[in-house]
Amino acid sequence: MPSASTGASTRVVAPSAARSTEVTADATETVPVDTRLTPGGPGYRRMSFALFLAGVATFALLYSTQALLPLISGDFGVTASTASWTVSAATGALALFVLPLSALSERFGRRTLMTASLAVAVTVGLLVPFAPSVGWLIALRAVQGAALAGLPASATAYLAEEVRPKALITAIGLFVAGNSVGGMSGRVITGWVAQEWGWRVAVAVIGVIAVGCAVAFRLLLPAPRHFKAGSLRPAALVRTVRDHLANPLLRRLYAIGALFMTVFGAVYTVIGYRLTDAPFSLPQGLIGSIFLVYLVGTVSASTAGKLVDRLGRRGALYLAGATTTAGLLVSLADSIPLVLLGLVLITAGFFAGHAVASSSVSHTAKEGRAQASALYQSAYYLGSSAGGTLGAVAYHSGGWAGTVALGLLAVVGVVGITVLGSHAARTQRRLVAVRH
Repeated sequence: MPSASTGASTRVVAPSAARSTEVTADATETVPVDTRLTPGGPGYRRMSFALFLAGVATFALLYSTQALLPLISGDFGVTASTASWTVSAATGALALFVLPLSALSERFGRRTLMTASLAVAVTVGLLVPFAPSVGWLIALRAVQGAALAGLPASATAYLAEEVRPKALITAIGLFVAGNSVGGMSGRVITGWVAQEWGWRVAVAVIGVIAVGCAVAFRLLLPAPRHFKAGSLRPAALVRTVRDHLANPLLRRLYAIGALFMTVFGAVYTVIGYRLTDAPFSLPQGLIGSIFLVYLVGTVSASTAGKLVDRLGRRGALYLAGATTTAGLLVSLADSIPLVLLGLVLITAGFFAGHAVASSSVSHTAKEGRAQASALYQSAYYLGSSAGGTLGAVAYHSGGWAGTVALGLLAVVGVVGITVLGSHAARTQRRLVAVRH
């Protein structure tokens, strides 16, 4: 995104000055001024913390029932596959609505849409505890997921416009880190609260926490300075989406995000059932505490920028895939310490891979960034929905080994796509060399 317009002057206007970046035009030289946010600069910490809180609220709400699935199954008398739809319906609806809502963000602004999305999602979150049947619970969760769809793509587009390119991966990594904290805290809190007062009170507590995050987000997020309103014309949206899908690199990144999330969705949808069953037979509070391993994801996501600097994008993806594979294999052991170690490795690999892939989408797309990010988020959450449902089916058919087999198949896909990307890059370099 180009920096804000400047005129010409014999003096330089500092980025921390007024919101407008125009300077007087009575001199002969033009001095470009980049007023986008940068680490250590004015507004960067507020922006980072605001989007961190948005990430916390998003994942806490989106996966608020995941750690409670055994209790929901028991309360409504349904199978694991049916109960898993309380997660899959939310992530599936998010995947379906993220693209149209990203188009609204192009017209009405990133901050406006993110605020509206959070407002609707937290309102529905306060209604979820009162669902009279599993059907109503699934329906409310679908509405909540659709509302949250306005947040992920708008957030990455906001960062791409308001943050300097060198700081983009780090900034997106912090937003993804907020996702991991939200996912972790939501599951831990619901686990212990549900053990004492039931799953309905647990999801109500998450709803109240999300309200606080939403209010703080709106108060802290700086007003956009580089947003330019686009068109809502369907033809323009279709053309932009077509152009993104025609880009081989973007297609590979979308597939990688979907496959990583298939692994993650399968593992964390089923892990509660595995730990409830023999030989572990853990109480709900301890099962919820297992999700403290999400803190590992916070670290791996926030350091993704350094990983890319050292290994390159594809090298970082290979490492993330290898780490996830190791975690899946270790988790097969019937030992709590080894299961925990497996979850740590799976979580670290997933969040690193997700941060690298999502930031690469924002870096690759020069136009229609919201739509490019929306397509990634759509693929990502379709992967989550598929992973949750297929993971439950695999667990019902083949136990934990079946879920692990599904995860390994997805990781093979990630590695294969990354290898294709490496081959395409080498071919492109050779063609350029021949032309010159």
